[in-house]
Amino acid sequence: MHEPNPFTCQAKVYDDWFARHPAPYQAELAAIRTLLPSGSKGIEIGVGTGRFAAPLGIGLGVEPVRAMAKIAKARGVTVVQGIAETLPMASGLFDFALMATVDCFLDDLALSLLEVYRVLGPRACLLLGFIDRESWLGKEYRLGQKKSRFYRQARFHSPTDLEKALRAAGFGSLLWRQTLLPEQALAGQVLEGHGRGGFVVVRAEKG
Repeated sequence: MHEPNPFTCQAKVYDDWFARHPAPYQAELAAIRTLLPSGSKGIEIGVGTGRFAAPLGIGLGVEPVRAMAKIAKARGVTVVQGIAETLPMASGLFDFALMATVDCFLDDLALSLLEVYRVLGPRACLLLGFIDRESWLGKEYRLGQKKSRFYRQARFHSPTDLEKALRAAGFGSLLWRQTLLPEQALAGQVLEGHGRGGFVVVRAEKG
């Protein structure tokens, strides 16, 4: 028997985390902004409560959980109900797609990336933000995973995992940014590459 989806019954609790932790939230937004195309038609896959789409100016999202979508809509995001594995969009529509801390919840990562590739237009890109499972933060998440309200069933990935999956889906020309560094004085900085930051963003160009 599957556990009840915690995002369905505790969407407000999840959303409140961002208000209670403004520093890491702003650092994650900053890391995404460094790779975000300007003036492009974008979509967020797994838009959640709109905590990323709204401040980043992404007006459209896909979300399977109605309780989460309701909050996102209140933030001005148009939300289409659906899942990443079967996106309810025609092919070639978007200049970029964002997936922020969604990879660890997907039922099928490979299929989801193929679907994102399909809905992107020529020379478009995917921005994928994730908790690096090999980082200090990823290790903390995994240590407390059994007691976690939201991450109990999550499957975290490393940059190597995601690079392989992205290239298998047809993406190339990867650019990396990282933040939430373990050094307190540098915690909110955004650096190139990966290997130190707990939160990593990769921009993958459509081949």
